[in-house]
Amino acid sequence: MQISDVRLFIGGEWRKTKETLPVINPADEQMIGTVAVAETSDLEAAVSAAAEGFRVWSRTSPAERARIMLKAAALMRERIEEIALSITLENGKTLNEARLEVIRGCEFFEWDAGEAVRFYGRVIPSAPGIRYIVLHEPIGPVAGFAPWNFPMSQPARKIAGALAAGCSIILKSSEETPTGATHIARAFVDAGLPAGVLNLVYGIPSRISEFLIPRPEIRAIAFTGSTPVGKHLTELAARYMKPALMELGGHAPVVVCEDADPVAAGIASASRKYRNAGQVCTSPTRFFVHEALYDRFVTAFTETAAKVRVGNGLDPETTMGPVANNRRIAALEELVADAQSRGARLLFGGSRLKNNGYFFPPTALADLPDDARVMREEPFGPLAVINPVVSIDEAIDKANSLPFGLAAYGFTNSVANADRLMSGLEAGNISINTLEASVAETPFGGVKESGLGREGGTEGLHHYTVVKNVSCRIL
Repeated sequence: MQISDVRLFIGGEWRKTKETLPVINPADEQMIGTVAVAETSDLEAAVSAAAEGFRVWSRTSPAERARIMLKAAALMRERIEEIALSITLENGKTLNEARLEVIRGCEFFEWDAGEAVRFYGRVIPSAPGIRYIVLHEPIGPVAGFAPWNFPMSQPARKIAGALAAGCSIILKSSEETPTGATHIARAFVDAGLPAGVLNLVYGIPSRISEFLIPRPEIRAIAFTGSTPVGKHLTELAARYMKPALMELGGHAPVVVCEDADPVAAGIASASRKYRNAGQVCTSPTRFFVHEALYDRFVTAFTETAAKVRVGNGLDPETTMGPVANNRRIAALEELVADAQSRGARLLFGGSRLKNNGYFFPPTALADLPDDARVMREEPFGPLAVINPVVSIDEAIDKANSLPFGLAAYGFTNSVANADRLMSGLEAGNISINTLEASVAETPFGGVKESGLGREGGTEGLHHYTVVKNVSCRIL
C-alpha cells in the first residue's frame, strides 16, 4: 500500500520540490511514498506567507477562530479511517492506536478552540480616573517542530495552541512520518482557514531550524523531541531573544508502594508500557517496586506482556507494531547487552524478531545496577526495567536521580503515600494509580532537562501570547 507523495504546504498551496526523501513502512521496510525537501526559496516563501497569515488571523475574532478550528476537527473525525491508515503505514503502530491518536489530536483542537474564547485579560483596581488593563495578544508567527512518534497528535498540539491564540505557524513535521500533518492542513483548508495561517515544511532539520529561528518575522519556537536537540534550539532561540517551548525527553519512573495491589499494578504497567511500542516520551519505564511485592509484580507484568502480539499494524490481531526505524533496533539491543554485561536479568525479549521489518519484542530487565546505561538513558522503545526497593523514600530518591522530569507514576492505596509521591517526585506530570500522563484539558510539560513551558489546559495558550499592560487616565 502507498501514501500520496507529500508536498510542502505554503501560503495555501501545495508545493512540489526537486529533492525528495523516501517514506518507509517500518513493517516491511518498503518505500511507500516520498516527502518534499524544502529549499531556501521555499522557506523564504513560508516566512512571508506566515507573516501575511498572522496579519489576517490575529485580527480574526476568537469566536471565528474557534468556529474554523471546530469545523476542521469535525472533518478529521469524519476522515478518521483514512488518517489512521496513513499513520499506520508510515509509523507502524496498530490501526486502533492510530485511530485513538486521531481522536486525541481532534481533542486538542476542540479544547483549544474553547480556550480561544475564554482567554481573558483583566482590569486591575486603581485610583479614581485610572484604569490598568491587562491584555493577552498573539505573539506572532511561530516556528513549530514535531517528532515522528505521533504523526498527527503532536503536530495538532502545536497547531492548536498557535491558532487558538491568534498566531500563524510554520510547522516542520517529521520526514519519516509526514502525512499526519498533511491531513490536518487539508481539513483546515476545507474548514476555511485563511491562506498563510498554517504552513508545512519538511526537509533537513538543521537547515530548517537554522533558517527559521533567526528570522525576525518568527516570534516564538515550539519543539517536541530529544533533549540534546532541544538544548541546541533553545540556545539558538536565546541568541535572538525568542521564547522557546520545549517538550523534551523523559525516562518515566513508576513507584509501586508496599500497600499497592501488585497484580493490578503489574497488569496495568505492562499494558501501558508497550503502547506505541514504547515510543512515547511519557512511557513508564523505570519500575521501582517494594521488595515485599516484587515477585508478584514481576509475574503479573511478565504474564501480561506475554499476551502482546507483535506484527503488522494493519493486522487486526496485532497489539504492538514495529518500532519506527532501524535506529531504535540498534539502540535497544545495545542497552540490553550493556545491562546483561553488568549482571541484569533478562526476563523476556531482548533481540530483533525478524530480518524483514523493524520488529522488536516486548522486553524487560530485572535487578539492574544503577550504572547500567538503560537506568540513565531513555530507551524509547518496548524496554522496561524493574528493580526492588525497600521503601518509598528509596524509590523517590532513585526516581529523582536523573536530570529528567517529564512524567512519573505511582501505585498506592494510601492517601499518605499518594501525598508523599505528589510532593516528592520531580516531574511535570504525576499520575497516581493511573498511567495517563496527559489529556487535552490539563497542562503538559517537564521540569529539569525535560523541557520548558506547558502545552494543553488553560496554560497552553500562554506561550503563544504576550502580556500587554495598558495604563489609562480618564480625562
